[in-house]
Amino acid sequence: MSVKKISLFVVVCFSIILFSNTCAIAKPKADKDELYNQIEVFSDAISAIQNDYVDSVAPKEIIYGALKGMLSSLDPYSQFMDPETFKELQVETEGEFGGLGIEITLRDNLLTIITPLDGTPADLAGLEAMDRIVKIDDTITRDITLTEAVKLMRGKPGTDVTLTIMRDNEDKLLDFTITRDIIEIKAVRKSQILEDNIGYIKLTDFSEKTKSDLDAALKQLEKEGMDSLIFDLRNNPGGLLISSVETASEFLPTGEMVVYTKGREKNQNSEFRATGKSNYKDIPLIIMVNSGSASASEIVAGAIQDHKRGIILGTTSFGKGSVQTVIPLRDGSALRLTTAKYYTPLGRTINEKGIVPDVTVEFEPVKEKKIEQVKKDKEVFDKIENDEKKAKSEKDIDKIDTNEAVEPKQAPKNKTKEQPDFIKDDNQLRAAINLMHGIKIYTNLKKSD
Repeated sequence: MSVKKISLFVVVCFSIILFSNTCAIAKPKADKDELYNQIEVFSDAISAIQNDYVDSVAPKEIIYGALKGMLSSLDPYSQFMDPETFKELQVETEGEFGGLGIEITLRDNLLTIITPLDGTPADLAGLEAMDRIVKIDDTITRDITLTEAVKLMRGKPGTDVTLTIMRDNEDKLLDFTITRDIIEIKAVRKSQILEDNIGYIKLTDFSEKTKSDLDAALKQLEKEGMDSLIFDLRNNPGGLLISSVETASEFLPTGEMVVYTKGREKNQNSEFRATGKSNYKDIPLIIMVNSGSASASEIVAGAIQDHKRGIILGTTSFGKGSVQTVIPLRDGSALRLTTAKYYTPLGRTINEKGIVPDVTVEFEPVKEKKIEQVKKDKEVFDKIENDEKKAKSEKDIDKIDTNEAVEPKQAPKNKTKEQPDFIKDDNQLRAAINLMHGIKIYTNLKKSD
């Protein structure tokens, strides 16, 4: 699990620190006095621990523990990072890291999976968005911090970790033993033309490479005849704010609002508008979301929805709509502090609410057949195939014996190309394709008026 992915927005920090110091001067005297009084209480507690606790504890451990508790009490996304954890965050900005491939958060004080990343060990093992992790190996996750959870799930590639999961609609806990691996995120997971020149792109990440990867995919689909697009953001946990703005800019006219942030101080308020050429601002568009779509995914979906630029299909997104600022401290540690919330162009807050789709389609997982049924099906189909071969052989012999002319076979009329498995097994995607057919028919009718 990447710490980078939990911290979705990294803002320039040193100016924030400078600003915070400036603000302290302007605070009312009463507030200052109250703060100093509480600091004295904090100092008394530290003295009591140093003097009376059963074991000797280093001052650094006491302060670090206090900071962890203080930050975790604010919200699920604020946290204290010791020097080692902060260093890991800086290394992981390169986009490759070891782990399981899940995005986690704390929701209702429970360690909750935002989404398993497509193609990662967590995804292949069967973990799902909104699963609650109650145990990591032998460690119960009650009162655990995100940092502690991440450390427990990390390890050398090839080693195993067992997660005990509580899942809705399951009457018992589920154990998943997963082998750790190097997690390398590819922004564009799938890109191809479906039926009727409908383009399909599945985006799994918003990183520094997303814009170039998405541009290349769109251009290739355009060369192949794309005249409409299904943009799949399901189980996309987000990423960089600027990447979400660049992505939305592909489909919105230049200058249109994509998202804005609002915090307690003026310098935390920012507007982000569509930039670039917006080459696809007129193409019929459907965006797919689900409970694993978070943050940057919700920014894109919210902007498209507010501008009535396309249709949002699927289920309500996760609801991660806050901005975290990483503030380095003098000893190499750092704070990740929630400093603002972001809003859609029409002023909707996404935090804890998510994006509600225009067309709600619940996902229906494919039920696997029992082995006995599979064997039975195979026997039936083998028998049918053998009977057809036998009948064909006898018919050909009859025609040869009677010297009858053999008519060349004609291809059956109106035969549709069989859908690939990833479409047949995905009722939400099939719904999006059907909806796009309707949009294209309606658009053509309007053009002919």
